[in-house]
Amino acid sequence: MEKQPLIEFRNVTKRFGERTILSGVNLKVYEGEVTTLIGLSGTGKSVTLKHIIGLLKPDDGEILYQGQPLRRMTRQGWNDYIGRISYMFQNNALFDSMTVFENVALPLKRTTKLGRRQIEAKAMARIEQTELTEVAHKYPSEISGGMQKRAALARALVTDPQIVLFDEPTTGQDPIRKNAILGMIAEYKRKIGFTAVLISHEIPDVFFISNRILVLWDKQIVFEGPPEQMENFNHPFQDEILQSLENLKEDITGLYSSRHFKIRYQTELVRRGADESYAVLIFSFENMEEVSETISHDAAQQTLRSLGTYIRKHFGAVGGFSTRLTINEFATLLPFSDLEEAGRILEKFTADFQAHGMRELEETFLKETRSKQCFDFVISVGMAQGKPQVEIESVMEFARFDKKPIAMFQCGTRR
Repeated sequence: MEKQPLIEFRNVTKRFGERTILSGVNLKVYEGEVTTLIGLSGTGKSVTLKHIIGLLKPDDGEILYQGQPLRRMTRQGWNDYIGRISYMFQNNALFDSMTVFENVALPLKRTTKLGRRQIEAKAMARIEQTELTEVAHKYPSEISGGMQKRAALARALVTDPQIVLFDEPTTGQDPIRKNAILGMIAEYKRKIGFTAVLISHEIPDVFFISNRILVLWDKQIVFEGPPEQMENFNHPFQDEILQSLENLKEDITGLYSSRHFKIRYQTELVRRGADESYAVLIFSFENMEEVSETISHDAAQQTLRSLGTYIRKHFGAVGGFSTRLTINEFATLLPFSDLEEAGRILEKFTADFQAHGMRELEETFLKETRSKQCFDFVISVGMAQGKPQVEIESVMEFARFDKKPIAMFQCGTRR
């Protein structure tokens, strides 16, 4: 039996005067997932999001929450529904006359019956998690745009909502901060257990945290499914955005996009015959989530970037090519290599990485973190051999099973 969606649009149409923005939109949002809505600018993504929270109402069609139409809810039912939702506006919508702390605490004061000390504790907990402690008592005009974005994120999460709507949460951020914000959304989703609905242009980075992608095109949803299915999505939207991924290098690492990675794999190996072998190496920043949560999101992202750059430079010099595979993994493919040859190349990489590369990662990490806590991180690598007739995803899984640590850093001591 199909799982019931938490939120569902059924043939929703919205007009502003004679202009139709949404026309018969159908979509589903499932509990506990990250659903990301993508599309060209001005196509109605924000309009769609505002329908969920009731800022706009459809001219035709139905919006349902747990199978119940919003328009048929009682006043108490509607209040309960709205109380479960938090919204992070694209422009942050912070109050200039309030400090960061007061902005973050405001939803608790307005929507709960918590006492002063409880409000202060919850607000400061979110402020600390978003690395804003030093500016808690400053006004929005006194802090950077990146800090304002994080303050808006802290405010959106302070009530422990069931559903959080994010309208372009990374707008105006540099590549490192963009990935740090996406990482925080993924982390807090796991920690708090909310359902997230995002509008984002951060392709492919947002795919790493998304369970489902919705594509809005010409007033309708033309694709709905997991990110990996978009590779087979045959639509004009692909020409506008997805096709550009063939030449896109991910901002945070400078590596190939996953799409370009597979295109090169198919070009260099699949078309040259079934007998050609290749080797795949999977590199992992093993405890990245723990580092992000307990130390610093920025430190984790900068360390990840340094690792990706080091991998790209070393293996690119011997004919390999790499991609960021998941939020903390990289895949490197060595064409026309077997395990023996790949092993020799990996030995040289490991020796060089332990002598020089790990020091760069340590310096990056120590520069970015302001914490005096004891911490450690582990870099692991696994290796497997494949042939064109075997799906590359299966070869990557074998490589994951073979992972072993090649470098460890703990409290300033490299091993």
